[in-house]
Amino acid sequence: MSNRIDIRILLIGSLLPDIIDKPVGHIFFRDTFSNGRIFCHTLLFLIIITLAGFYLYRSRHKTWLLVLSFGTFTHLIFDQMWRTPRILLWPLYGFAFEKFEKIDLIHWTGNIFYALYTDPVVYVPELIGGVILVWFVSVLVRRRKLYSFIRNGRV
Repeated sequence: MSNRIDIRILLIGSLLPDIIDKPVGHIFFRDTFSNGRIFCHTLLFLIIITLAGFYLYRSRHKTWLLVLSFGTFTHLIFDQMWRTPRILLWPLYGFAFEKFEKIDLIHWTGNIFYALYTDPVVYVPELIGGVILVWFVSVLVRRRKLYSFIRNGRV
């Protein structure tokens, strides 16, 4: 068993709530939720995957699910989910999620891009994340480890 973590799984975990909730809330259950922060943006989801990760580690000495849950934890932090306790602490405040006004995909995407250059709450974390990502990739390229990272998720 390797003590190193697969950073690719950490990256997937850091995006997992959006990978699941955006299509579910905005596309598949648009009439029900019309919200991209639902089940996977909750503490309950984080607890479930973390407990499953501990079980997998104890029974099979596999760490990938714990790494995924840590990535999900960072997503919830960077999304500042504590500011929306009705979602973070779901279902303690009830089973319904806040339903937003339905907007089409073009307007929704346009609103995101508009916020990216007008709202510092949106663009500052995105800039920081972008700088970190560019730095990380440039280090991999300079050390000629990009292909190795893509193949095995380690640096």
